[in-house]
Amino acid sequence: MTTYVALLHSIVLGPGKRVAMAELKAMTAALGFGDPRSWVATGNLIFEGDDAPLAEIESRMEDGFRSRFGKHVDIILRTGQAWRQLAAQNPFPDRKGAEIGIRVMRKPLGPEALSMLGGFSTPDIGLALADGDLWIDFGGEPNEAKLLSHLTTKKLGIGTLRNANTVNALAAMLD
Repeated sequence: MTTYVALLHSIVLGPGKRVAMAELKAMTAALGFGDPRSWVATGNLIFEGDDAPLAEIESRMEDGFRSRFGKHVDIILRTGQAWRQLAAQNPFPDRKGAEIGIRVMRKPLGPEALSMLGGFSTPDIGLALADGDLWIDFGGEPNEAKLLSHLTTKKLGIGTLRNANTVNALAAMLD
């Protein structure tokens, strides 16, 4: 058995309609995965499953989500071991967790992403790559940064943004 961490890009089904974590856990169990658990209501799951390629499980979960909730949602998967490594790579360890964002990517970003985003950034924002995931020190409230509008699937590829508090909470759940 392998432990997986799944991040859903969005759990909003329409105006005022969100997926409840109990429903998401039920969907995961119905797909044959064991012990689904979540951390807060933001589309984060940990579950157990047979060892398989990540892309295969992502596709299976995306199909299951579409069938159950009627909408496609990108799901990004890591093994528990890879998630612990991601959490340990924070290049901004002295900053507050809510001010640090991590865009967890399906396919790793290269240095060209830093160059592109640097053109939209301000001097108080720090950018770093760790194993292809983008770490951002927003230097304050992330929702006030103009850079947010450039962290899109269209510009960067499939991925989803979480803050360091969430990354660390999920890593703690693995222990």
